[in-house]
Amino acid sequence: METKSDNYNISFFKPTTELARINRNLTIKLLLIWVIAIFGFQILLRIIEKPTPEPAYIAYKQVWDKIKSENASYEENQVFLKSALSVLGKLSVNTDDKIILDKIVSSVSYKLIPEEKKENFINEVIEFNKIKSEITSLSDNKYVVLKTAITSEAASFLGVKDYSLEAKLIPFELIPENMKRIDIQNNELVEGVMSKYLIHNQSFLTDFKFLSFPFHYFYTAVFLLILFVGICWFYCYKTDKIHEKLGIEA
Repeated sequence: METKSDNYNISFFKPTTELARINRNLTIKLLLIWVIAIFGFQILLRIIEKPTPEPAYIAYKQVWDKIKSENASYEENQVFLKSALSVLGKLSVNTDDKIILDKIVSSVSYKLIPEEKKENFINEVIEFNKIKSEITSLSDNKYVVLKTAITSEAASFLGVKDYSLEAKLIPFELIPENMKRIDIQNNELVEGVMSKYLIHNQSFLTDFKFLSFPFHYFYTAVFLLILFVGICWFYCYKTDKIHEKLGIEA
């Protein structure tokens, strides 16, 4: 007696009908387009990119050897501080890297403070760090007064305005115990941190602007979304055409 098979297993890679075969081939083609659009662009970026330093990195490199040997002039110390603070002002800096830079920033800052003001300045920094860890509101009067005083003094020895980013950062980056000494081992770590945040891989694809966006940003954030929607639409359109060709009614 002939028995009816109840096996309805379907294999994507081994289609058993003409419709399944066409659908598999279409899906694979569209998937390849999507994969190439995503990973091909990233591979292209890696192939043509080249390390490009920020102006702050170039300035840092010009004075770094003298900073390490403690032979830097007043102006050279200022240049280094501004470069280091340009890194500390970035939101992407992780805690370990921040500590490395804070140590060198503290010691270099100490050198720029006039001798007659050094002791008072360190005491203000110590007090500020203590208050900073205890306050519950940023409007605390003593906190604001000390922050303003340190910012003002920092601005004077950095050669910048009180309201500049560098001056505003200084109160939060100084470590009192590191102000009177330079950690030689820390100097080696500074080099890695500075290059990490101030050298970027760039190419004409990252420098070129499209609709006011860097092209690589527009491509990944906007174009790939449009392409995905387009692929979905094309799949539906093509499927309808295939059904019509094979005489299949929806």
